[in-house]
Amino acid sequence: MDSALLTIGLPIPLAVIMFGLGLSLTTADFRRVKQNPRAVTTTLVCQLLVLPVIAFGLVELFGLAPLLAVGFMILAASPGGTTANLYSYLFRGDVALNITLTAINSIIAVVSLPLVTNWAIGHFVDEGERVGLQLDKLLQVFAIVLVPVVIGMLVRRRSPEFADRMDRPVRTASAVMLVLVVLAAMWTERENISDYLAEVGLIAAIFCILSLSIGYAVPRRLGLSEDQAVASGFEIGIHNSTLAIAMAITVLGNAQMSIPAAVYGVLMFPIAGIFGMIVRNRKVLVAERSRDRASERG
Repeated sequence: MDSALLTIGLPIPLAVIMFGLGLSLTTADFRRVKQNPRAVTTTLVCQLLVLPVIAFGLVELFGLAPLLAVGFMILAASPGGTTANLYSYLFRGDVALNITLTAINSIIAVVSLPLVTNWAIGHFVDEGERVGLQLDKLLQVFAIVLVPVVIGMLVRRRSPEFADRMDRPVRTASAVMLVLVVLAAMWTERENISDYLAEVGLIAAIFCILSLSIGYAVPRRLGLSEDQAVASGFEIGIHNSTLAIAMAITVLGNAQMSIPAAVYGVLMFPIAGIFGMIVRNRKVLVAERSRDRASERG
């Protein structure tokens, strides 16, 4: 590992981000699954099963180097980020569904992320270079993902007013820390960054576009509402790249594995914004056509 500071300092911003997530959650967010079981199930199937398969296909197609391939699979297995809620709000998605999905994903990631990571290491990395997830590292994943979320939820339960007051500053701090984490990961690999960008940039952009599109199109095909499809698209397309970086650097001790998540973390914001505008314009166009048809019938 090239930077002890990054290894030690990374869990702190991630803990703040996950704590901020917990501040926005209540047990009602988990119970809401009963209200939208089909929407939740559809999105989770896309995120947990479809995306890793697509990521694997892209990795094989582009012939990524083994450690970058592992990093890309870690990214694919990472849950949706809290920014998905913001994008869903801006582009009129079902924000309540996003919050519910984020809550559930925070729990599932404790199991799914190590499973995909171990499989990817076993598949892509040579036996002599292999770094696996032992019990202590699995506990690290549990601590990184779940413990801050639970603490945040407990704070909200005891003092909702304090949680509301802290929501904006914690979100701001989380956004700043996310940028710093991405920059730190890239600085650690600065000598190879141009090569990594050339190797990973295109595949990261394609994966982001596919993630957003699948997250939106599959729910629509299955008859879910436009608002639910928008929420699903952002939940699937906006990954928690900070968690993926932490998994690579803090848990596995490999900065190179963090590069796909760092690159994706930069690219997903403008791509998600463009996607949101396309979906919103399509929604307006469909509404206008419906009004025109109704007026013609009248």
